[in-house]
Amino acid sequence: MQDNKFLTEHFEASRARLRAVAYRMLGSRSEADDAVQEAWLRLSRADTGEVQNLGGWLTTVVARICLDMLRSRKSRREDPLGPHVPEPAVDPEAMESEAQLADQVGAALLVVLETLAPAERLAFVLHDMFAVPFEEIAPIVDRTPVAARQLASRARRRVQGASPVPADGDLTRRRKVVEAFLAASRDGDFEGLLTVLDPQVVFRADAVAAKMGGPAEVRSAAAVAELFKGRAQAARPALVDGVPGIAVVFGGHLRIVLNLTMTGGHITEIEAVADPATLGELDVALLDSP
Repeated sequence: MQDNKFLTEHFEASRARLRAVAYRMLGSRSEADDAVQEAWLRLSRADTGEVQNLGGWLTTVVARICLDMLRSRKSRREDPLGPHVPEPAVDPEAMESEAQLADQVGAALLVVLETLAPAERLAFVLHDMFAVPFEEIAPIVDRTPVAARQLASRARRRVQGASPVPADGDLTRRRKVVEAFLAASRDGDFEGLLTVLDPQVVFRADAVAAKMGGPAEVRSAAAVAELFKGRAQAARPALVDGVPGIAVVFGGHLRIVLNLTMTGGHITEIEAVADPATLGELDVALLDSP
């Protein structure tokens, strides 16, 4: 075991970040403190001599503890007063650090996070808020990196869909972008595709979609436009978890969903999902084509 003084100093230096991770995961100051304290107990008992990144190890431990707490909370459902409501980050006697934490998170976001499944919440919080790579998130949620990315993507769409004003405008504008993309794809209109794609757009496919003959990843507007030119004949606009996207239907069965991320009226990311288990978790409603 490493020197106890070294571990104590490193843990104290990491405490604020660990508490921020736990608070975003749990929405409760008291539970966040409990999670951080449990992480210290595990650190004090663990043999960390071979650990090269102690900060990353601590983040993983806190994340696992929080995930267990969230799953326990979901399974009990004992609260007779209704669903769990996040605690406010501050009270009249709170310290300045607590006020800063509240400013960074926001009560509205915490309420939305409460609607996510535990694994979705963990993937979204760790990746989108703390830039933890999916390769490190995957073993925590017992998924592959691709599946962990899908968890975060699904959570991100739900968070955006629950916001009073979506980051890239209203749903009508998003649908117009989808329709323009599909029309250009069906017509083989390369230039038309470029007009709705961000120059740095990224296309990613899960393992099942990639086995259908397409690439696992493509970057740049030109490459993505070439990929989709003339290929959307069976695709239809759809609401995917309440957000405009694209569904590919063959023989009356949903085969592929394209999750779209948009910024400023342009598509910045396309995620092709074909894994049947993942498709079964999505709420997909087909829309009438224009």
